[in-house]
Amino acid sequence: MSFSSDEVNFLVYRYLQESGFQHSAYTFGIESHISQSNINGALVPPAALLSILQKGLQYTEAEISIGEDGTENRLVESLSLIDAVMPDIVASRQQQNQQKPIVKNEPHDTNGEEVPAAPTPCASNDTPMEVDGSIEIPASKATVLRGHESEVFICAWNPTTDLLASGSGDSTARIWDMSDNCSSPNQLVLRHCIQKGGTEVPSNKDVTSLDWNCDGTLLATGSYDGYARIWTNNGRLASTLGQHKGPIFALKWNKRGNYILSAGVDKTTIIWDASSGQCTQQFSFHSAPALDVDWQTNTSFASCSTDQCIHVCRLSVDKPIKSFQGHTNEVNAIKWDPQGNLLASCSDDMTLKIWSMKQDTCVHDLQAHSKEIYTIKWSPTGPGTSNPNMNLILASASFDSTVRLWDVERGACIHTLTKHTEPVYSVAFSPDGKFLASGSFDKCVHIWSTQSGQLVHSYKGTGGIFEVCWNSRGDKVGASASDGSVFVLDLRKL
Repeated sequence: MSFSSDEVNFLVYRYLQESGFQHSAYTFGIESHISQSNINGALVPPAALLSILQKGLQYTEAEISIGEDGTENRLVESLSLIDAVMPDIVASRQQQNQQKPIVKNEPHDTNGEEVPAAPTPCASNDTPMEVDGSIEIPASKATVLRGHESEVFICAWNPTTDLLASGSGDSTARIWDMSDNCSSPNQLVLRHCIQKGGTEVPSNKDVTSLDWNCDGTLLATGSYDGYARIWTNNGRLASTLGQHKGPIFALKWNKRGNYILSAGVDKTTIIWDASSGQCTQQFSFHSAPALDVDWQTNTSFASCSTDQCIHVCRLSVDKPIKSFQGHTNEVNAIKWDPQGNLLASCSDDMTLKIWSMKQDTCVHDLQAHSKEIYTIKWSPTGPGTSNPNMNLILASASFDSTVRLWDVERGACIHTLTKHTEPVYSVAFSPDGKFLASGSFDKCVHIWSTQSGQLVHSYKGTGGIFEVCWNSRGDKVGASASDGSVFVLDLRKL
């Protein structure tokens, strides 16, 4: 086997992306000139680096366990990846193996009966099966949408119709019509192009953020090519917003729909005038890439960064109106509660913090996760929401494979959701606040009762899940995955 440094660099770059290290992947891609290589990323399967490392490890184990005469001496004790690249350890294991007697694996006596394979939790088939008290969603209730040629980082439902938007590493966004009167889902392909030599060419950069405006007439997308774009819901490009110098990590419409907010690797956040596509104000208060933004009101917002700081800014004010410090590693996501009173933040420091504009230090410092917390979501419940009689809760998703539900008023964890087996990248509350969907790199989408913390429904897709989202009626869940698939779960009549 032979390989070039370009091939190794690409596999490392893809591994960083798939593991959720988007900023590290961007930096590595720049330094290793990934964009200048001639590798077609669409042809490289997910988890390619891990797959080839696993095969190399198995080959090394086979070398150790096979004697010089070709006989198998014993089943070798599994090597760690580090042991496998250390010649002294491999030689020592090989020497020990030659001195061991041959061990055979005897087949179990099955009395001539075929032993069925163990059922896979949340596997997809047409007969609903109970899994730990939950109902597995049958394949007949799942619509798999194929079209993207690379991993799909994000998806979002239109707030008024059953249009599902998705954004991918293939430099496109797509709008899928999932309405009931559509026999086979149509897709609109929104190609993200840049000007090169007087002609438009594909940007070949990831589309990693998208958001619908409040009435569902316009879709905003953010790309690693440094441009934000506004599209009509029939797929027409309305505006290209160019001011960032490098990838855009997040963007959001305000509730009124007149401004778009974006965050970029260039350490800045920008408020854009949606009607003109012009930069209204650029904020340069972070000392490192800005990772997430969230509107508090129609003119004020919070931003977070790898610099561990959170700033609250307001349109036409030339400095932050509030800054919060307390995290000890990069801050991955921030979210205002439904009334805009409390701000939640999560970090690679494994903590979740709650902040108030009324004080400088955090209201709660919630320490329960054992690995990085990737994202957080508030429930659409409590005062000022359409579900005022239900308590406000906060969900956190972590690389420790768990989701936690928090009573923020008490600063207490009320449920720990533990059925996932890989990092959890996304959580989303149903519109009525009664259910929570979670998506993990174990390829599973789980749907939980927020009241009891019990697993209600499960579905296993074909790739690691980056994003989950509910439609406005709360009867369909969309999900996007690392293998380029997007799927929709119809929860009616389950």
